[in-house]
Amino acid sequence: MNLNLDAKKDMTYDAIVVGSGISGGWAAKELTQKGLKVLMLERGPDLKHVEDYPTAMKDPWEFPHRGKIELWAAEEYWANARSGGKPGEDQRHMFTRDVDVPYIEKRPYDWIRAYHLGGRSLVWGRQSYRWNERDFTANLEDGHGVDWPIRYKDLAPWYSYVERFAGISGNKDGLAVLPDGEFVPPMQMNSAELKAKAGIEQHFKGRHLVIGRPAIISVAQKIHTDLGRASCQFRNLCVRGCPFGAYFSTQSATLPAAMKTGRLTVITDKIAYQVIFDDQQNKAVGVRVIDQNTKQHQEYYAKIIFLNASTMNTAWIMMQSTSKRFPNGLGNDSDQLGRNLMDHHLGAGASGELDGMQDLYYYGRRGNGIYIPRFANWADDKRTDFVRGFGYQGRGGRQDWVAGASQPGFGPAFKDNLTKPGRWEFNIGGFGETLPDPSNRMRLADKKDKWGLPIIEFDAAWGDNTVGMRKAMMNDAAEMLDAAGFKNIKTRNDNTKNQGIGIHEMGAARMGRDPKTSVLNAYNQVWGAKNVFVTDGAAMVSSSCVNPSLTYMALTARAADYAVKELKRMNL
Repeated sequence: MNLNLDAKKDMTYDAIVVGSGISGGWAAKELTQKGLKVLMLERGPDLKHVEDYPTAMKDPWEFPHRGKIELWAAEEYWANARSGGKPGEDQRHMFTRDVDVPYIEKRPYDWIRAYHLGGRSLVWGRQSYRWNERDFTANLEDGHGVDWPIRYKDLAPWYSYVERFAGISGNKDGLAVLPDGEFVPPMQMNSAELKAKAGIEQHFKGRHLVIGRPAIISVAQKIHTDLGRASCQFRNLCVRGCPFGAYFSTQSATLPAAMKTGRLTVITDKIAYQVIFDDQQNKAVGVRVIDQNTKQHQEYYAKIIFLNASTMNTAWIMMQSTSKRFPNGLGNDSDQLGRNLMDHHLGAGASGELDGMQDLYYYGRRGNGIYIPRFANWADDKRTDFVRGFGYQGRGGRQDWVAGASQPGFGPAFKDNLTKPGRWEFNIGGFGETLPDPSNRMRLADKKDKWGLPIIEFDAAWGDNTVGMRKAMMNDAAEMLDAAGFKNIKTRNDNTKNQGIGIHEMGAARMGRDPKTSVLNAYNQVWGAKNVFVTDGAAMVSSSCVNPSLTYMALTARAADYAVKELKRMNL
């Protein structure tokens, strides 16, 4: 009996964090820095900063296939390949083989995963924007979904808090639609982008073109160098892993900060599949896991639990967490668990060419682009064929030697010509908001994976609102490029992509004001299980049209602060 008690004591912590991606890393950092003994559980293998970025410093000619996707890789990483992902030999070590973790598609869904320590914090696009005030009231305004239980003012100080630590490069643009933050110096636009900015802003009132705001340190501050992070080297090889720590990831930022406290334990290769809920105590007491290599089951215990396994896996864990109190899944009194899947639809926009400026070029390979904030259904720009709006991401540049792949010719003269910069080009693509819809959902399938756990079945698609929005994304892009003086404008509106293409999956365990219509409260607590917190994409109530990761960070820091205070008050 004493041996059993000692064993349980060794498996007991103040807090458990499930998942090590962007939000999980933040949860671990905040909880340990506030004095808690924390266990971080990661379902994938360990991945160490710098030493486990094997391709980070390689040149293109060092890859047998020059980084291309081989036929076998396209089959094994089929969701990545289908969605336009990059399972090439230079970066597939950062992604998960889809054949190892299958899922069912009632309607097609592209689910891109990175099961290893750090998760998708090592492969994300790093674009980091605050949501604006109307993003938090949109559902209430037009009646789609439920009302957010918080407002911009509730999250604003936490946006500032996470921005300073993460290192967001950006310019203070003074736009209500895209609130300013705490930035390190902005990256610079090139000549084509400045040309586009001048033309668009001259001809279209209320439309703006700004430099993107990435979680990439342009000029490292002391808060960054203290953790071993350095300024960006402008190589634009971010997806291979940044050995300089310039871009924000769990490995470069939150993990070393948490480890410095001496209060973090990280265990990898443990698939968390169930939260243990004690009906007598009316609270969660731990987490059940299975070792992905040995298939041995284990239980860990804690006073508070943060679920940050990413939108789908967090909901998957909650669905399996049944008890007398929650027969349909943890916090699922509302039947909203697994519903309201959202993503950003993209693939509509335009590109153009620019004459002149042949004496101008740019320095380095900037791992960032430009951003055109939402203008549709904002201020005086009213639309009748869709609600909400979209923004554009893109960049300008000069054509390089890659153009030779589609040009006729051979020999010394042909190759010499490829060493000279070509014409200036500019391209923008829209990121559109998706409305919450309870029929867009995921379920537990009857089929089991190789660990004996249920796989996920997806049943989600773009809604009718995207049709008119995508036409506007394409037409408005072409209209702006034409007004700015670009030539040979080409439009696109690719309707073949599925939900998941934006890799911004949201919903599935949304926040709300009423336990009858939501899964979480205003502090990301599970209704009816107040010591369980969900702060990843599953918590989102609407999708906005800007990248969501900065909001995950802010929600996590806010929830962790609240959780520790409540724990000290003995309310958890």
